[in-house]
Amino acid sequence: MKTFYSRHAGCLVRYHDFPGSGDPLLMVHGLGCASSYEYPRIAIDPAFGGQRVVLLDLPGSGYSERPRDYAYSTGDQAQVVMELVEELNPGAFWLYGHSMGGSIAIEAASRADARLQGLAVSEPNFHPGGGESSSVIAAWSEAQFVNEKYQQMLNEESSPWAGSLLSSAPWAVWRSAAALVKGSSVDWYQAFVALNKPKLLIFGELSLPDADFTALAAAGVPTTLIPAAGHSLSWENPVALAEALRAFCQQQP
Repeated sequence: MKTFYSRHAGCLVRYHDFPGSGDPLLMVHGLGCASSYEYPRIAIDPAFGGQRVVLLDLPGSGYSERPRDYAYSTGDQAQVVMELVEELNPGAFWLYGHSMGGSIAIEAASRADARLQGLAVSEPNFHPGGGESSSVIAAWSEAQFVNEKYQQMLNEESSPWAGSLLSSAPWAVWRSAAALVKGSSVDWYQAFVALNKPKLLIFGELSLPDADFTALAAAGVPTTLIPAAGHSLSWENPVALAEALRAFCQQQP
């Protein structure tokens, strides 16, 4: 695991840099998750094809530090993603984000230069208001969540999410959820549509029907369905997700 200091977040940020061929794929995780927890299974899967991949733990999550005086908004986290790009200084790179990480990746892509080869997102937050988990979390006050509801959520969670939630600071989880509910100065949906780079929208087939997926597919945006999976793609069908990401990163920008 490697470390760099984020001037924007004011903390140490950690990431895995799995060696491999081709331009690196930077992977950004969702709410209460950590790339170090969620994506090693993807990185080593034969279906991924041995491409170089970088797994970022955002501030507040996984092995990265957890500052108390940091906003944890999607815009702030997108800035950290771009700091990692500068740290790596690749000739070119691909970007992937899931759920909240999809919104962060969309904002990072809007700030990226010509080195960005393409953006893939899976079930991102395209609109303010939050998703199933974030809207519930943000309905409480920060103090209430940190002091009471976070532990209650851990006690009640039986899915693999429990492990990564345990490695996430409760104040980071709450502020991230509140940011998804509030929205950003960047319109995530329109920014994704307007991105003039190769892009891909990934959904689990069990998450359909979804109005945004239907509308974007009808508008000609490339889409991929992961069979036998819902929102937690990397846990429910890692092989299919690895195949989809490999195919995306092999195309010519």
